[in-house]
Amino acid sequence: MPTIDEQVEILMSGAAYGDPQIKANMSRELKERLLDAEKQGRPLRVYAGYDPRTADLHLGHTITMRKLRQFQEFGHDVTFLIGTFTSLIGDPSDKDKAREQLTPEQVDEHARTYAEQAFKILDRDLTRVRRNDEWLSTLDFADIIRLASNFTVQQFLVRENFSKRLDGGEPIYLHEMFYGLMQGYDAVAQEADVQIGGQDQLFNILVAGRKLQEGLGQRPQIAIIMGESLPGTDGEIKMSKSLGNHIPLLATPDDMFGKVMSIPDKAMLIYYKLLLGWAPSRLQELEQGLVSGALHPNEIKMQLAREIVGIFHSPDAAQAAQANWDTVHRGGGLPEDISEEVVSGEERIVDILRRLNMVASGSEAKRMIQQNGVRLNEQAVTDVNATITLDSLPAVLQVGKRKFVRLVAGS
Repeated sequence: MPTIDEQVEILMSGAAYGDPQIKANMSRELKERLLDAEKQGRPLRVYAGYDPRTADLHLGHTITMRKLRQFQEFGHDVTFLIGTFTSLIGDPSDKDKAREQLTPEQVDEHARTYAEQAFKILDRDLTRVRRNDEWLSTLDFADIIRLASNFTVQQFLVRENFSKRLDGGEPIYLHEMFYGLMQGYDAVAQEADVQIGGQDQLFNILVAGRKLQEGLGQRPQIAIIMGESLPGTDGEIKMSKSLGNHIPLLATPDDMFGKVMSIPDKAMLIYYKLLLGWAPSRLQELEQGLVSGALHPNEIKMQLAREIVGIFHSPDAAQAAQANWDTVHRGGGLPEDISEEVVSGEERIVDILRRLNMVASGSEAKRMIQQNGVRLNEQAVTDVNATITLDSLPAVLQVGKRKFVRLVAGS
């Protein structure tokens, strides 16, 4: 087992707060907490929360999960917290407008597979899975008043996203301020020693969580705020489900492989760093090889795609996904294993795409057609009102570079 100092160095690696003094304080507090826990013979209580606003987690979420895994490997008590109550509001931290409110039924449906997805990274046997409706749904109005009295309105309004909306005359709804209060209470309810989150959670963890714990007589948690976010498939903006630039953990091997291959070359190094944990020296060698031309970007990206698919599926699935990608993108052919779907009568192509979930919406289907992103039997579909008739089947319908379906006639 590493020494306490070595553990602090490992556990604080990658953390950033925008202020070196805050990191020094958090490192010192973590060391003190580890020493106290060792004397008491108990593990630290560590958690990170994930709001089920949609049904899938994505690769960006695994950065905080990997930090949880480090705590597990040092023998600490790790909780994967599903924000079944906080997600009813949705975190306003990095949003320029209020989120759409979800229903409890939507949240429950989205949360159904969250734990199984998390076990791609976390040790199933060492992970405590909890839902924050356990304690948040039991609070009454008197409780909310008592909790809210620990904060001022100014503390919330100086946050960058709220101050921008205030300056721009955009509405800030009162219920949005409850989010930080609720997340702070998550720390209280679990008597947390450590909470892990991304940069957008700096206020919720470092201010709301710690202040509420202190106000209610608990020792304030150590905030571990991960300094870098994983860019999405556009290579620019933080990976986000709401922006559609994410790579879901539930993606099929072929889709995951293809999405990784679609990221810009400039994003490869941060993917190697944040998802595969490559050390700075190894990253430097990779960068030098790419700059000198000794390494080909496409081959390096293909290695990255194999590694990622291997982690979330299997090495065999990664090899099969690469073979499929080669067939489609290098050989100009079609994948060997194309699913079959039945068409029972004349139907618009945009409706087929929507019915088979090959696109997220009818408007996306039309946009893909207008951008020559839809093909029928390898010929571009150019008319958004184009239909498929039974006498034209069987036929292969393709969306983008990775989605294929064989349409057959049926009754």
